[in-house]
Amino acid sequence: MPAEAWREGWWTGASAIASPNHGPRPPHTAIDLVVIHSISLPPGEYGSDAIERLFTNRLDWDAHPYFQSIRGLEVSSHFVVRRDGRVQQFVSTRDRAWHAGRSCWRGRDNCNDFSIGIELEGLEGERFEDAQYEALAALCTALATEHPLVHVAGHEHIAPGRKIDPGPGFDWERLRNALGWSRACFAHATPAQPV
Repeated sequence: MPAEAWREGWWTGASAIASPNHGPRPPHTAIDLVVIHSISLPPGEYGSDAIERLFTNRLDWDAHPYFQSIRGLEVSSHFVVRRDGRVQQFVSTRDRAWHAGRSCWRGRDNCNDFSIGIELEGLEGERFEDAQYEALAALCTALATEHPLVHVAGHEHIAPGRKIDPGPGFDWERLRNALGWSRACFAHATPAQPV
């Protein structure tokens, strides 16, 4: 992918919606992990602007009963891949988005420091759309031109017992085949999800 596909950590293939929920990465940190999540607000409902509103601190907490359970939450992810394959970007990949929480990957804590967070619009346990796999593969390919990626894992892998996304509906083999990356790049199986 040409260098002009990236501008200061912003991918030109995505719609930019800047989130205030980010911070600097530790100096000299290699950004080498992609963390795949799933999100829907309210759970199981798709197509609204609630995700954008959550990531930009503009969610109306009284708009749905579920929102009371996340009232005041300040989170973000670098990217969201919508059901139709549209990609939105909320944080420059050069910055630290707030997507992983308490986490550990291969002996390294605080995965936000060295990872790119990608949210798929969907619900744990449900299937994702063909357009999402296509967009995710294109995004990961583009990210690999900008950062020294060597690992891809789910939130369930970096926070086992605490998180279960993207869940059993996500087809890891399909993503691996689409990317053509070594099996060693991907997380091993967890009790919740065979990889």
